[in-house]
Formats: sequence, C-alpha cells, structure tokens
Amino acid sequence: MSKGTHQNRRRLSRSVAVGARAGFAVAIALGSVSCRTFGEGGTGETLFTKERLRDIQRKNLADSGIANQPATRAVEDLPTTLPAGPVVAVMPLSLDECRTAALANNLDLAVSRFDPTLANERLSAERARFEAVFTTDARYARLDQATSSQLSSAQVEQSSVTPGVRIPLQLGGSVSLGLPFERSATNNQFSTLDPAYSTNPFAAWEQPLLRGFGVASNAQPIRVAFYASQQSQARTKLEVIRVLANVDRIYWRLYAAQKQLEVRRAEFDVTSALLQRNRRRLALRLDPEVEVLRAESALADRLEAVQVAENEVLQRQRDLKRIMNRPDLDLDSPTKLTPTTDPVALFQRLDREALSRTAVENRMELLETELQLLSDGAVVQGARNGLLPLAALSYTYRVNGLGSTFDEAFAQVDDNRFSDNIVGVRIEVPIGNEAARSRLRQALATRMQTLATKAQRTLQIRQELSDAVDALDLSRQNIIAAQRRVILARRVLEAEGRQLDAGQRTSTEVLDAQSRLASARSAEVLAVTNHQISQVDIAFATGTLLGAGNVYWEPVTAPRVRRYIP
Repeated sequence: MSKGTHQNRRRLSRSVAVGARAGFAVAIALGSVSCRTFGEGGTGETLFTKERLRDIQRKNLADSGIANQPATRAVEDLPTTLPAGPVVAVMPLSLDECRTAALANNLDLAVSRFDPTLANERLSAERARFEAVFTTDARYARLDQATSSQLSSAQVEQSSVTPGVRIPLQLGGSVSLGLPFERSATNNQFSTLDPAYSTNPFAAWEQPLLRGFGVASNAQPIRVAFYASQQSQARTKLEVIRVLANVDRIYWRLYAAQKQLEVRRAEFDVTSALLQRNRRRLALRLDPEVEVLRAESALADRLEAVQVAENEVLQRQRDLKRIMNRPDLDLDSPTKLTPTTDPVALFQRLDREALSRTAVENRMELLETELQLLSDGAVVQGARNGLLPLAALSYTYRVNGLGSTFDEAFAQVDDNRFSDNIVGVRIEVPIGNEAARSRLRQALATRMQTLATKAQRTLQIRQELSDAVDALDLSRQNIIAAQRRVILARRVLEAEGRQLDAGQRTSTEVLDAQSRLASARSAEVLAVTNHQISQVDIAFATGTLLGAGNVYWEPVTAPRVRRYIP
C-alpha cells in the first residue's frame, strides 16, 4: 500500500471511531430517558386513567326512573280484570328452530369454535420443525493492530458471505450445506496474494446416537400437539352438546312459565267472578260483607301470583333470546316467544346398562381423557429418552479453494486438490442426572393422575345417567298423579260451587278448592316440564342430543397471512 493510501485509511478509521463513540453516547442518553416510560405508554401501550381503573361510582336508581307511579292503592280499587297490556309481536318458535339459531349465533359456541383452530395452528407449527432453513452470514471487518514485526499484518480488510442450507433430520440430526466466499486484503509485504479470494464449500452432518436419537424422540412434540388438537375438538363438541341441551331446557322452562301464567290467569278470572257474585248478593242483602272481603283478599293474592308468573315468562323469554342470539331478536325486544313444540311423554322403562355403555363410548370428557393418556404416554417416552447420555457423531467434508480472483478459487475447488475430512464425537454425561429423573417422575405421576381422573369421570357419568333415569321415572309417576289430582280438584270445586249457591258453604271453602285446583294444575305443568328436561338430561349424559337430525359443527377458519411479513 502507498503512504497516501495508508494516511487516508487512518483518517477514515479515526472518523469512524469518533462517529461510533458519538453514536454510543447518543444511544445511551436516549435509552436512559425513554426507558423510564416503558410499560407506561413509552412503548405504545394503551393507557387508562387511575380513576377509570380504581374509582367505584355510586348509582342512584331514582335518577333512572321514567315516571312517578303511585306506590300504594286501596284494596277496594284493585282491578277485577287483568289489564290488556301493550300489543306486541308474537313469534312462534319450534324447538328445532331454537337449536338451529343457537348453533349459528350463540356466542359461547362462537368462542369455543376458535379453540380447535388455535390448536390446529399449534400443530402446524410443530410439524414445521423439520423444514429446511436457508441461512446467510455476511460480514465485513477492518482491522488495524500494532505489530512488532513486518511478518504480521497490521491492517487487514476482510469481507465474507456464507450462504447455506440447514436441513433437520427426523432421526434427530441435521445436515448443513454451505458455500462461503471471502475476500481479504492486508498490508503484509510478504503476502503472496493481496487481495486474496477464497471459497470453501462444505457439507456437515451431525447425529445424536443416544439422547435425542430416533423418529419417536424427535416427533414427540408433534404427537403431543396432535393429541391436544383432538382434545380441543372433543371439548368443542362437548360445548356444542351443552349449549344445545341448555336450549332444550330453557325452551321447556319457557313452556312451563307460559302454562303457569295461563293457570294463574284462569285462577284470577274465577276469583274475579266470585267477587262480582258476592258483591251482587251483598247488594241484595243475601250475604254478609265478610264474603266480599274474603273474595277481595283472595283476588289480591291471585293478582300477585299473575304478576309473578308474568315476570317469570319475561325472564325465560330473555334466557331463550340470549342463548339463540338471533340478529332479528334483540335481548330486550318486546317480541313474545311462543313455543309450538308439544311435549312428548316417554312411558317405557329404559335399559340402564345399555345407556351406561353408550355414555362411556360417547361422552367427550372420557374421550378427552383418553387423548390425554396418549399424550402423557408420549411425554413419558420422551422423558425416558432424556435419561440417556448425549453422544453425537459429526462429520464435515470441505473443499478449499484460493486464488487472486474468485474464478481462480472456484477452479481450484473444481480440481478438488485441497479437501478436509473432519470426524468428531461429542459426549455429555450429567453427574447424577437428577433433572432428567425428576422429569421422568413428573411425567409418570401426571399419567397416574390422568388415570385417576378417567376413573373419577367414569363414575360421575354413570351417576349422572342414573340420576337422570330416576328423574324420568319420577316425573312419569308425577304426571299420572298430577292428572289425577286435577280431575279430583275440579270435581271438588264444582261441588263446593253448588254448595255455595245453596247457601251451605262460604267463599272460604270455594277459594280453598280453587287454590287446590290451581296447585294441581301447576304440579301437572311442572311434572310435564320435568319429564321433558329429564329426557334432555339423559341424552346429555349419554353424549347425544334429542331429535331426529344430526348436528355437525365446523371450527373457525384461521386468517390467511403471507409467507413472509416484513
């Protein structure tokens, strides 16, 4: 190198050094300032005020009132007929329509359907562990060192690029292929080539022989992710069954609430008619005033019962609207839902043993446990492999080429005059190996816990099934008893009415007979509803659904992304 070139390079080196020191100083100064706000909005966090997070406001419900209403009313002013109420739209719904709407719109299912998608993406990520990787290492170095001899290089300028491919092997090893290029310039006056160009293509292979050897050991994360994916599908199927079973239960509870409202309205009408009768007879001085007071008191009780029944209907309608979540049926919409599906009585004995076998085969909780046992087995197998020492065999073959140009270097590589063969063995033996033993003990204990969980769930499922079958038998008997009660209570009411007209009974006996008839009708409605819900519970306990059609669900489709996102 010439003296002028040497001085220019020294000036450039000083400038680079000064610039680097200034850059480091600025970076440290900026870092010392901005780090104080990291986690408090300094890195783009969305901030909420402390008042929003900590202050609890008070609410005066009186401020939300629409209009002042009279708090009390005299007994004499109680209405003798029920108010007509606002005219609202009526929507008849069958049970199948409710199931279809819930399957399409229910938010619980919308959330659960993401679980299989996420688990499948985790499985895809694990399957990609054997993908080949393209690597590139580019470097530039400018070295300036003091030397005590002219035989050593004081100034060296080096640049290199090493493209390559790394291929993971299913047996646990890897193969690496590389084609490095390097250019080197030096001020060593004894250097034969200045600048010198070299290329050294190589192929390297490394394979563990004990720990980490084999397809079973290296595919263990894929198997675990696969079982986890199937578990998520089983859990989602269980959620679908649970939601649709809840649709059935809420549907029949709405049916019961509306039937109860009909009973209470009919009871109110009969009591109102009795009050009008007693008032006419009081005006004719045929009955004492106490008969009117008894009827008014009973009418107030019946009015309260009607109001409670109406509120129950509203709540059950809201439950059904929420679980269906139809876009055209808002939660607070005044639309009245009317069940159109008639209850079906099942008057036959059920085979408990056959139902129990069906439950063990179909319940998703047990399938999830079976999949967890398979996953635990894979983890145990991997933990056993982790007990082995690490012994890795490696081999590298490299061809060396050097010249004053890249063409000369490649020509030397093509002649294959200079080649390296490197064989190595690496061994690691943990002293005591306590970490690997602990991992194996943990894996074995986890599998034992899963076995205990399976036995626990099996026993619980059998109990749920037996309870549901007993409830079905009881509801069937209750239906027969309630129907008998209704017939007898109606006869008693008719007889008490005739006795009242003959002047041999008071309103008290008639009102008591009327209450017993209403109670019998309510018990019949409750028995019929429990009979339907018991059938739903039996189907749920066996991992199935009532109805003729099968239900099929699909997971949510994951969003598409580009192969490489900058």
